Amino acid sequence: MDAPAPGRWQSATVEEIIEETERAKSFRLALSEPTAYLAGQHYLVRLTAPDGYTATRSYSVASAPDASGERIEITVERLEDGEVSSYLHEVVVIGDRLDVRGPIGGWFVWRGDTPALLVGGGSGVVPLMAMLRLARLSGRADLVRLVVSVRSPSWLYYASELPGPEVTVVYSREAPPSSPRAPGHLVEADLRDSVLPKATAYVCGSSGFADHVTGLLTALDVPAHQIRVERFGPTN
Repeated sequence: MDAPAPGRWQSATVEEIIEETERAKSFRLALSEPTAYLAGQHYLVRLTAPDGYTATRSYSVASAPDASGERIEITVERLEDGEVSSYLHEVVVIGDRLDVRGPIGGWFVWRGDTPALLVGGGSGVVPLMAMLRLARLSGRADLVRLVVSVRSPSWLYYASELPGPEVTVVYSREAPPSSPRAPGHLVEADLRDSVLPKATAYVCGSSGFADHVTGLLTALDVPAHQIRVERFGPTN
């Protein structure tokens, strides 16, 4: 099955705003034109000023796909001087409408029926969360392993929802007392037990993080054709 193609611009109503961390919020949006999407795809969000000026940014979908395609959830990190992220964080309230277009992307997607190793750095966990949620909702959590690398507990997205036998959280700078591992960057040992046979690896994070993890996976004998990478940079 091909990935759903992007539709036209449509209106989406903000139904819920969830504070994930001090710097990140999730926005649950009801689409005016229901659209099927796959875990790993993203949507464009467009803001239009009274003078006609527009600003558009891309945000990964964090929610699991469902049959209705009526709602999506995006998670947005507020960036300093970020015109779109600041507006979403400081101005948008429940009931507001946003212009969105999607879904976009056909490479970094998981359909929920094959083994997958998900490795996310910081906000790179967002599209991987859609995959984890899909696996859990469909009763196939056995197919996925998620490894999240984050600076400290205060930077961890979806903190109340993540815990489970298929999830490992690695803290790079500050770990909670309950953590079985001292703070530090990801190493081979953090991934070794999560590499399922014949699994496709989905890596999402900064360019440096993606390169580092790709090197670790290669050292663990994960074939290059089974590694899919999505890199991101500052998007304001």
